[in-house]
Amino acid sequence: MNTFPLTKNQLEKLTETYETPFYIYDEKAIRENMQYFKKAFSIFPEFREYFAVKACPNPYILKILESEGCGGDCSSLPELILCEKSNITGKRIMFTSNDTPAGEFVYAQKLGAIINLDDITHIDYLKNALGGQLPDTICFRYNPGPLKEGGNSIIGKPEEAKYGLTKQQMIEAYKICKAQGVKHFGLHTMVASNELNPDFFVDTAHIVFDLVLEVQKECGVNIEFVDLGGGIGIPYKPDQKKVDLNYVAEKIHALYGKMIVPAGLDPLAIYFECGRPITGPYGYLVTKVIHEKHIYREYIGTDASMADLMRPGMYGAYHEVQVVGKEDLPKDCIYDVTGSLCENCDKFAVQRPLPKIEPGDLLVIHDAGAHGRAMGFNYNGKLRAGELLLRTDGSVSMIRRKETIEDYFATLDFNGLKDFNA
Repeated sequence: MNTFPLTKNQLEKLTETYETPFYIYDEKAIRENMQYFKKAFSIFPEFREYFAVKACPNPYILKILESEGCGGDCSSLPELILCEKSNITGKRIMFTSNDTPAGEFVYAQKLGAIINLDDITHIDYLKNALGGQLPDTICFRYNPGPLKEGGNSIIGKPEEAKYGLTKQQMIEAYKICKAQGVKHFGLHTMVASNELNPDFFVDTAHIVFDLVLEVQKECGVNIEFVDLGGGIGIPYKPDQKKVDLNYVAEKIHALYGKMIVPAGLDPLAIYFECGRPITGPYGYLVTKVIHEKHIYREYIGTDASMADLMRPGMYGAYHEVQVVGKEDLPKDCIYDVTGSLCENCDKFAVQRPLPKIEPGDLLVIHDAGAHGRAMGFNYNGKLRAGELLLRTDGSVSMIRRKETIEDYFATLDFNGLKDFNA
């Protein structure tokens, strides 16, 4: 578990200005982490991390990552616009989408993004959307099916996933696009989420490189870049180990030298599109204890809820809970830490050993910097938390305000009620 970057006094002072719950991100740690990621893969002729915008869709975070050389992995029109606003454009955008409306393809093309198609039928769909002409560069998402063992509850087994093309479809797709004048090609896959086994990613690279060679042989097409997807996990639990990116890079580089170089495909650009390992460990949800309940279990009620962080309720995911100012006290109480949503799964921790907690205590929920605020929702009329940024100079900036009642009702026309006959 990372050390929360603020002291008890600093956090209490912050809550005088900003109402809990709120997210806070550590800029210094995010920058250092991104630099570590880039350095590990600098052994390749060309490397780029396309940050998965869905993980933390805030333009201030994107602007930080853009300054560190990141691109953006987008899957919707709003995500494309977020990248555009953050100065991420052109080939620094990877547009990987499924069941995509035509207008979103048009906007991606306008920005000069790499368009990564999810199905062979999307070739004609894209061509029609763009007025009869395919882009110069096309990428296809590969679903290796049973070739890739593994998968988990988040993304599922590849052969059961809705994403990507089969191997035979990939071969046919490249032939079709080559015949229609496409000049530059990429190959993409994404078959894991929150995976901690480093060899999983090496195995994925081997499968992708195999297909790169097969495409070259069967289609006469030289793949110019491969996007190995994301899926690199983070150690949410105390007994889990962080993925060694240097190990992953070196093992993939060895495959590159054995498979890609002899085929005359060097330089082949290597891309990733991680979100979780970039910002996940460096974002925290801060919430205040407002209730305690003593029935068949001991419950601690907070002013945050599953609407602010759904991972524990949705996946049964583990997040460390820190009781601010009581870190050195014995964890001799067993609690369910809950929110106020009308769902029994609205729990941040279940039967968790923690120090004695009282109303007014501040809790920090760790590893919430990816798929946290981004997955928030308004069920039960809940208003989503704001976001703060701890700058490298120690100052704190608000980068998204907390939602208001006015925001919640903004799409409703109450004036129309007076003429509405039920």
